[in-house]
Amino acid sequence: MTENSTIRWDQDDDGVVILTLDDPNQSANTMNAAYAASMAATVDRLEAEKDEISGVIITSAKKTFFAGGDLNDLRAATPEQSEQIAGFVRDGKALLRRLETLGKPVVAAINGAALGGGLEIALATHHRVIVDDPKAQLGFPEVQLGLLPGAGGVTRSVRMLGIVNALMQLLLQGQRVRPQQAKEIGIVDEIVPTRDDLVPAARKWIAANPEATQPWDVKGYKIPGGTPSTPSLAQNLPAFPANLRKQIKGANYPAPHHIMAVAVEGAQVDFDTASEIEGRYFVDLVTGQVAKNMIQAFFFDLQRVNGSRGRAEDVETFESKKAVVLGAGMMGAAIAYLAARAGIEVVLKDVSLEAAERGKGYSKALVEKAIAKGRSTQEQADELLARITPTATAADAQGADLVIEAVFEDPAVKAQVFAEIEPYLAPGALLGSNTSTLPITGLAEGVSRPDEFIGLHFFSPADKMPLLEIIRGEKTTDATLYRALDVAKQIKKTPIVVNDSRGFFTSRVIGTFINEGVAMLLEGIPAPSIEQASSQAGYPAPVLQLSDELNLNLMRKIAAATEQAIEADGGAFTPHPAQTVVDRMLDEYGRGGKLAGAGFYDYEDGKRTRLWSGLKQAFPPVDDPSKIDLTDLEERMLVIEALETVKCLDEGVIESIADANIGSIMGIGFPGWTGGVLQYINGYAGGPPGFVTRARELAEHYGERFEPPVSLVQIAERGETYTDEPALVATA
Repeated sequence: MTENSTIRWDQDDDGVVILTLDDPNQSANTMNAAYAASMAATVDRLEAEKDEISGVIITSAKKTFFAGGDLNDLRAATPEQSEQIAGFVRDGKALLRRLETLGKPVVAAINGAALGGGLEIALATHHRVIVDDPKAQLGFPEVQLGLLPGAGGVTRSVRMLGIVNALMQLLLQGQRVRPQQAKEIGIVDEIVPTRDDLVPAARKWIAANPEATQPWDVKGYKIPGGTPSTPSLAQNLPAFPANLRKQIKGANYPAPHHIMAVAVEGAQVDFDTASEIEGRYFVDLVTGQVAKNMIQAFFFDLQRVNGSRGRAEDVETFESKKAVVLGAGMMGAAIAYLAARAGIEVVLKDVSLEAAERGKGYSKALVEKAIAKGRSTQEQADELLARITPTATAADAQGADLVIEAVFEDPAVKAQVFAEIEPYLAPGALLGSNTSTLPITGLAEGVSRPDEFIGLHFFSPADKMPLLEIIRGEKTTDATLYRALDVAKQIKKTPIVVNDSRGFFTSRVIGTFINEGVAMLLEGIPAPSIEQASSQAGYPAPVLQLSDELNLNLMRKIAAATEQAIEADGGAFTPHPAQTVVDRMLDEYGRGGKLAGAGFYDYEDGKRTRLWSGLKQAFPPVDDPSKIDLTDLEERMLVIEALETVKCLDEGVIESIADANIGSIMGIGFPGWTGGVLQYINGYAGGPPGFVTRARELAEHYGERFEPPVSLVQIAERGETYTDEPALVATA
């Protein structure tokens, strides 16, 4: 192994060559230039010395087998580099092709995670042995980064599993599977108990299979399930693009489309042609903006928000042993479940034992569902439920080291429940409030230790939504913040950190999206067009549907509280046009949303059925719907949220670009293809200057709320983008 080689060569008396993947310059092996050079030299040597070789074993010296492509390289790819990238991809594929057609048995001894490029290397071997370790996950997560497996992953998995199974079990959703499931699917052949068993098992297989070849290189081989021309498959295949359109709803996610195209087109041609098709679609994705946005958000920004945040190494990690959740409504009940699932003893307190027991019932329903789906055993479920103690008695919280309050959004009520519980807490217990809008600094006045008080804003349903918005009050200490971050990690939530203000970051920003969509009704935009525009923009829930779920009465209450706060500070409140719609829906039609059983939609037995037919009379649509610019509707929602985020940045409400991007995607449903609210500005056509131009166009047509802030204009003029530094090492 030379100083710059990433592959170590060892050969013993039986002629088996062990190739150990071990990049000396990185903690993980990646498909970078050094790997490409090393693999080329290695394959050249294997071919030159083939007569002295009885077989090849590929393994790794790292904790993982192989981490995949270098995301720094992938993120930097530009359309101008397309030919160069295509050549690099073609060369990489050719090396793996030469490896699998060497004429000698090749075995992958998989000692850890093999995701993306790692699995592609493994699939280019004739036999795959994996260690029985839950950390040894396999899969193609590329679709989650706006990419597709470009080193033969689609081509080989389709030939190995068939079009349908490859798409559904590996490619379209980017599932990560553990060893047993991987064997059931058919992408690994053998599971061994320990890492020490990998190479011996590989040697044994080589000895028994000296003439190994890939199935698709055997004359007459047929893809499992057939090709698109096979009648049974041809009959069902059209359902795939139809289902894909239904899932994506027209949003800007090109990767699933390209993956499906590669699978279907590649199945109709020979292996090498299929490989070329795969490469061309990959280049189109990697040089496009969506992949850059998604790589930024779902790798770089996600890595940053889950990072140390400047924490000194000697700061002790906090681990809650006993928590008290105040309020057993839907949110409190879900938080209790999260804590119990994390192994924390939970006291779930409400005004009555009956209410608290109903709250525990939420956890019972969840564990019963998990048992039914085979994700939990009865014993595990019983242990989780045993950790939750419903009560109406404050003294049951004796010794709790964590409080999460989840009662009504009323400062007086919150102060009352904290005053009742504080005498029973352990010294220095962390005091958290799950408020979505009330300033933390004001709420901290209701507790005895404001320096240890912090906002812990969960999103509904808390057992499913991944984000936790942590809000610092004026007196919140760094030590308290770090303990809150430890809680987030303990209960497996992705944290963002924001500073105190009304609505904080997420509630404030999503409010602009909702207002913009609702206000369109006043302009004569038909409700179906509004819903279509928000879905096509990539929002997980259409804007009027979301408004119903959030409750129009709550929207009115928040607007009133905001007006009061602004005027109390000496400012002038300008009502949004959406408020007119909300007022009329409530006052003239008595339709408050899903909770009221009637809103922008009709409901039967609590389930949404259809848009309310009366919307046409209440808010008459324009005479000629064909003149409606759907792109304008989509971009108004996206742009207004991005502009509000810039204001939050200007005001110091949010300090990290990564927090803004991840918070917007995971907390309030900003479309993932954009990379988040600030990456959307970076990635807009023309970058920040192009975004500024577009915002000014929207301001001319729809109002001054679209006028870009001065700070954004300055960033555009300086040729800068919204970014956190320094850059992080990236592999996938």
